[in-house]
Amino acid sequence: MNAERHPLLRHLRPALPPPPWPRQRPQVSFIVCTRDRLAVLEACIDSIRAACRAHPAYTAELVVVDNGSRDGTASYLSATAASSDIALTAISEPRPGLAAARNAGLARARGRVLVFVDDDCRLDPHYLADLERHYASGEKWLIRGGRVETGDALDLPFTIKRCDKRERLTPAVHPGGFVLGCNMTMHRAVAARIGPFDERFGAGGALRSAEDTDYLVRAMLAGMAVEYVPDMTIFHHHGRRDRMAIDRLHRDYHFGNGALLLKHFRRAPWLLRHFYWAARAARAEAGAR
Repeated sequence: MNAERHPLLRHLRPALPPPPWPRQRPQVSFIVCTRDRLAVLEACIDSIRAACRAHPAYTAELVVVDNGSRDGTASYLSATAASSDIALTAISEPRPGLAAARNAGLARARGRVLVFVDDDCRLDPHYLADLERHYASGEKWLIRGGRVETGDALDLPFTIKRCDKRERLTPAVHPGGFVLGCNMTMHRAVAARIGPFDERFGAGGALRSAEDTDYLVRAMLAGMAVEYVPDMTIFHHHGRRDRMAIDRLHRDYHFGNGALLLKHFRRAPWLLRHFYWAARAARAEAGAR
């Protein structure tokens, strides 16, 4: 994806000078977006570097998008990039919102396969080997997501996916959470065809959530597959340990999903059925309290 070709991506400025790495295209780009979460970001980056060391034949780079942090993240990234055993590029994205940060990462990433990982996630050491095996099939036109486990036993089992079989999204299945944005991969040609994330959606955006679900629906409308695989595992350290935190997240999800329906229902009328039942379940849950 070329930052000069799409008007949403022309504003990019690197936070650091380009690293002194060979400029040949890596096999994979890990894209991590962050804001004021330095402690979890350090653990995330350490896990990515460890996975890359465990499977060095699959060349990788790491693109970290700092979305306005004020907690020392920029200094940490500068020091880490200087000593990293994999190519690390830091980008400063001043416009708030996860979707804007994801777009900044998309524009800078050079890998053939793009991997979106949230900053509060840690990769299984075998992640790259699993990723290479799945993409070795040669099938290009799909979005593929992997397993998401709870990273801390004290966190509530939310924003995880533990299905043990490979499956593909169909209109009969609600798209929300089928592939989680914290562990979402695609060939760069897929991102180029679908285009940037809709910056109205997602955490920090006007619509608060669902930038990943919107991307899945757009992929389906473009005739692409959306696939979940039971490996390519990450561990999500989301830190939500009480019902109040989950309720806040639920409200954001309902808000974003409602906007998603309004955006797509003419071209994807099958969404109406899913959001009808989701709304009924939400009302029933609220009435039970």
